[in-house]
Amino acid sequence: MNKRSVRDLDVRGKRVLVRVDFNVPVKDGTVTDDTRIRRALPTIRLLLSEGARPLLISHLGRPKGAPDPNYVMDPVATRLGELLDEPVTKLDAAVGPEVEEALNDWDGRGVVLLENSRFYAGETENAPDFADRLASLADLYVNDAFGAAHRAHATTVGVAERLPAAAGLLLEEEVDYLDKLLEDPERPFVAILGGAKVSDKLGVIESLLGKADTLLVGGAMCFTFFKAQGYEIGDSLVEDDYLEEARRLMGEADERLILPVDVVVATAMEEGVETETVPVDRIPSGKLGLDIGRDTVALFGKHIADAQTVFWNGPMGVFEIDAFAKGTEGVAQAVADSDATSVVGGGDSVAAVNKLGLDDDMSHISTGGGASLEYVEGKELPGVAVLPGK
Repeated sequence: MNKRSVRDLDVRGKRVLVRVDFNVPVKDGTVTDDTRIRRALPTIRLLLSEGARPLLISHLGRPKGAPDPNYVMDPVATRLGELLDEPVTKLDAAVGPEVEEALNDWDGRGVVLLENSRFYAGETENAPDFADRLASLADLYVNDAFGAAHRAHATTVGVAERLPAAAGLLLEEEVDYLDKLLEDPERPFVAILGGAKVSDKLGVIESLLGKADTLLVGGAMCFTFFKAQGYEIGDSLVEDDYLEEARRLMGEADERLILPVDVVVATAMEEGVETETVPVDRIPSGKLGLDIGRDTVALFGKHIADAQTVFWNGPMGVFEIDAFAKGTEGVAQAVADSDATSVVGGGDSVAAVNKLGLDDDMSHISTGGGASLEYVEGKELPGVAVLPGK
């Protein structure tokens, strides 16, 4: 990565405001998946070992720019303390006199966790006054929140413009893996895309068609491609406004875009419903496709087994329902079993990998679904662009 690193900073005795991504699921006051907290630990531990005084800030959920008891950072602080095995001082605000007083009284041990940044309207607006108040709390700034780097918010951009700034270890790792993928992948390079809508992945598909040797497309968005080919798709999800785009992409792909050959269909997207597997050109009227079929899993698996580099984003079906999870599970297992450098691009793909316990078998699992997709698409991420070069 060609940006200044936290390793390049002289942090001893200095307050370092670290933008982390602690946007984790919380149920009944307990963090139910601490992956993002764990991924931030190397940067936090590095700062502590170098004698820094880290102030951590993150958003959690989508509060409406005001305090919301459903999204306080207290459960995160509890889990962070357990994982870090250092004192975590949780403050009930992110800026203001009470924060300044607490920091003046801080004995410097462990870390301070500020309150949810999205309790302040100035966060998402990147308001200058909010960024000023945050910057006044620290001497240095480190962005380790790749999952939020595609947002031009006060904690990702505004503070970085006001303090000596650098990338954290996780942000570096994320960008390095994606840069290798996009600029110099070992070949064959196989990209796997799933999800519901072609419109959500159009830019990513176009970008990957210029870089990957093979593009495997599953999920509900494949039905837009099927309809563009003239197939009957029953009640399957389709984006009629994107049929021409689908035809154009298939034409440009020159047979490098591989679609399913069979799908699992049912009359409704619910547990316990009767299912059947049919060829893609024989989807019955009144039924909708909800997963890729066994033959498709085998077909995709052959391409994955031959690959040296794999990028995967998006489930192959409605994997939250067991009857429609087999395609995603099969692809996940194929990626885990391959010898390829494998990058899982955030979002539901990560949830599927974690659910199956295959996370240790992947080379890199991204903490940022939206950010990784935008980066692969070729878009500039504001939270990365703002950081100074080495």
